[in-house]
Order: sequence, then structure tokens, then C-alpha cells
Amino acid sequence: MVPDHAYKTWIKELKDTIRTAQIKASLSVNAQLITLYWDMGRMIVEKQQLSKWGSGLIPLMAKDLKRELPDTSGFSQANLYNMRQFYLFYQQNEILQQLVGKMDHEAELSTKTEQNLIFHQPGGKSEIVPDLLLQVPWGHHVVIISKCDTSPKVLFYLRKIIENSWSRNVLQLQIEGQLYERQGKAINNFELTLPKPQSDLAKETLKDPYVFDFLTLEESVQELELERRLTENITRFLLELGKGFAYLGRQYPIQIGGRERRLDLFFYHTRMHCYVVIDLKMGEFEPEYAGKMNYYLSAVDDLLKSADDHPSIGIILCKTKNSIDVEYALRDIRKPMGISEFTFNELPDNIKQNMPTVTEMENELKNIITE
Repeated sequence: MVPDHAYKTWIKELKDTIRTAQIKASLSVNAQLITLYWDMGRMIVEKQQLSKWGSGLIPLMAKDLKRELPDTSGFSQANLYNMRQFYLFYQQNEILQQLVGKMDHEAELSTKTEQNLIFHQPGGKSEIVPDLLLQVPWGHHVVIISKCDTSPKVLFYLRKIIENSWSRNVLQLQIEGQLYERQGKAINNFELTLPKPQSDLAKETLKDPYVFDFLTLEESVQELELERRLTENITRFLLELGKGFAYLGRQYPIQIGGRERRLDLFFYHTRMHCYVVIDLKMGEFEPEYAGKMNYYLSAVDDLLKSADDHPSIGIILCKTKNSIDVEYALRDIRKPMGISEFTFNELPDNIKQNMPTVTEMENELKNIITE
């Protein structure tokens, strides 16, 4: 039998069906695990409060559960403590109620038990655990309860985990890099130059500052070297830029009026459906940078943008900026752009002192050539 087109199409449909089922099964298993750990945490808290068993309860539980369930993992003393903290984290900080309120308001979630799990406490009090918590792996929850303290911050990272399929290591990296504090903080003109919801999405996409802590460079490094190093570390660079950025090129050539111009870094954003031009500046922001970016965006919109694309966006990344300068520079600009700072790790002094200067390197090259 020679497979024909219809058979191949059918096999692809079967593959998609299987993968969908696998994903659903994985989510279901995770939901059951989070439900169990939540309930375990609740019962530990209740026993400690009502029976006055105190801090000795968890070590004893871990020992007895290991004896009764020798082939079952996940109930070590450390993890039982995490279950207790997981439960208390949302109760004592009133984060749970705020999460439920936000989810009900924004996503219009129903209160069906398939979407929200309801647990009953002594005294008839009920509490709702939103579906959002059930979609996040346990290891990620442990990171969040140890590193986050406010409900907006918790909600932000829970959503980002689900949207971006972050691993636990990536989550830790983003929290340590203060993504929540930096997201949407860049000065921009999006509200004046883009319609909603495009302006909101663009504003949320930008950060200030961008942290390129995967680079260790001299303070005096030039733009071209910074571009090269960023693109050599494209995976980490894209992670810092955020979801949706598709890399198109560095020093990307574009023909304008018979002359070739080059864009520092060029991307297409798959969520905003637009081109993104990034201009790197190693010094302080200067007002003329906005005019130059306006020129590039006009050219990209005329020469590359299709009818299905939204207006192109510009991002100017500078080592430092003066907010008043930036606001004046953007005031009458008609193209959407934002201005942010960036940071990187500077080379230690002991290494910089042993590095040859440009003059020394040039003289060494001359000696090699004459020899």
C-alpha cells in the first residue's frame, strides 16, 4: 500500500489528536497533584492549629508516610513544609481572594468545579482555588511562594509561566532579573500612535531597563561589538526581549532613495504582527535618535510592511537616558517608539588592566605583518 495524500492528512490529524490528548492528560495530572498538595497543606495547618501538635508534626508525618508508602515520592519533610507554606501563602496574604476576583472579572470564569476547586474548612467557610493555580507545575509554585510577596506580582508570574511555558530555571531567572518591576516601564508614545489594544500590548512588551547580564563587556564597548555579542547569545537575548520576537537580522540592509541603510537589529513580532527596529546606543540618549528612528520606521512601513501588518515599532536602547529629554523628543513623533536603558556586566578591573589597548593591538599586528 502506497500512502496517498488523504492518508497522510489523516495521519497528521491523528498525531494532532494524540498530542492534544497528551497535553490534556498532563494538565489533568498536574491539576490533581496541585489539588492534593493544597489539601495536604490545609490539613497540616488545621492539625497544628486545632490539635496543637506544633512544629514536630511535619518531621513525624514525613517519617510515617515514608514507612506507609515506601514506593511513593513527594512527601519528604521539605516538601510537606512547602505544601503548608503553599496553603498559607494564599490565605494569610489574601492573595487568593484577589486572584479569584481578578480571574472572575477578566476571564469571566464560572464557578463550576471543573474550572475551580472548592474546599470546605471547619465552620462552613469555603475557599475557591482558581484554575490558574492548577495549570502551574509544583516546582514553579515553590519558587513563587519563596520569592513573591504581592498579589499583582504573583498573578503576573503565574500568567507568564502559562503563556510562555517557562521552565523553573527560566522563572527563577526572570524573578531575579525583576521582570515584573521592569515590564511596561519604558517611556513611549504608543497611546498617541497606535490604536487599542495594539498600544496596550506594545506598552506591555517593552521593559526598562533591559538586563543583558549574560554579557561581560568593557564599559567603552562600541555598538557593533554589542550587536555581535547579543546575536551570538540570541537565545538569551530573545528571552530578555520577551515572547513573540522573531529575529530577522543584524545590520539589516534596506534600500532608501538609492542608498543602502542598515538597521542595527531587526525583528518581527508574532503577537503584535509588526516589524520591530532596535537601535543600540552605548551612550546617553540624544533627541536626534528619535528622528532617525522615525526615518527608519517610515521606510520599513513603506518598503516591507504588508497590508496585514500593523505599523512598525521602534525601540531605542541607550546606556543612560534623561526622562525629560525623552519626553520632549517623542512629543511630536508620529511613529510608535519607546526608549529604554540597558545594563550588562562590566569586566572586572583585574582583567581590564591586563587587556591590551587598541594601540598595542595595532602595533602587534604591524609587527606580525612586517615579520
